[in-house]
Amino acid sequence: MTESRPADLKARHRAMWALGDYPAVATEVIPGLGRRLIEVCRIGPGQRVLDIAAGSGNAAIPAAETGADVVASDLTPELFDAGRRLAAARGVDLQWQEADAEALPYADAEFDAVISCVGIMFAPFHQAAADELVRVTKPGGTIGLINWTPTGFIGQMFATMKPFAPPPPTGALPPPMWGDETHVRSLLGDRVADLELRRENAVIDRFADGAEFRDFFKAYYGPTVAVYKAIAAEPDRIARLDRELADLASQHDLGNGRMEWEYLLVTARRSA
Repeated sequence: MTESRPADLKARHRAMWALGDYPAVATEVIPGLGRRLIEVCRIGPGQRVLDIAAGSGNAAIPAAETGADVVASDLTPELFDAGRRLAAARGVDLQWQEADAEALPYADAEFDAVISCVGIMFAPFHQAAADELVRVTKPGGTIGLINWTPTGFIGQMFATMKPFAPPPPTGALPPPMWGDETHVRSLLGDRVADLELRRENAVIDRFADGAEFRDFFKAYYGPTVAVYKAIAAEPDRIARLDRELADLASQHDLGNGRMEWEYLLVTARRSA
């Protein structure tokens, strides 16, 4: 098991994702991503499945709907109440457990499939998270990830916010690097086989225009809320970030508020 990172860093990371209302983002903006991951990983009855950084269960709940035995783990258990309500409404049962992606509390080779839907990518120390991901997967077991790409809309959104955000911890890497094929190959190495990396797009039609996107993410998406919180006493910088986020979304508007957000779909088998 990988050594835990400093407790204060974990506390800050947990607090960031408790800001806003991530379950609203998952259910209103990207509801189909989790189901896409479950479909391509061929999750089904009898499998023991771990969803890392599961949030409110965007992938874990669809996995449970297939009849799999699912553990939804996340560093931020504040998200679980919404997940439990969603699971109950859909008539499925799964286990919710607080867990750090960089130091998972599970045995070696415990799961038939280990997945993460725009989740593990936000663990700040990528290699530590990748090592844990592989460790808890059975030999021959399935690994499946959906990660935002650096060149896609969300990657560009993080690049837009970066000048306004506090500096990251020493050694931490930008989350969208998990959406870069070369980086993912380096993280997983020869510990996996049948590695497939595919770029796909999530169609987003939740927002009428760039300003509505900005206001929604400013209110509900933890990393964006945290950046605005960091510059709360600087009205000029707030106004500038307001403009830049709205402009970014407007530039990606394909008509009538429709956008496509690029992600990297990663599937592999743990090597024997």
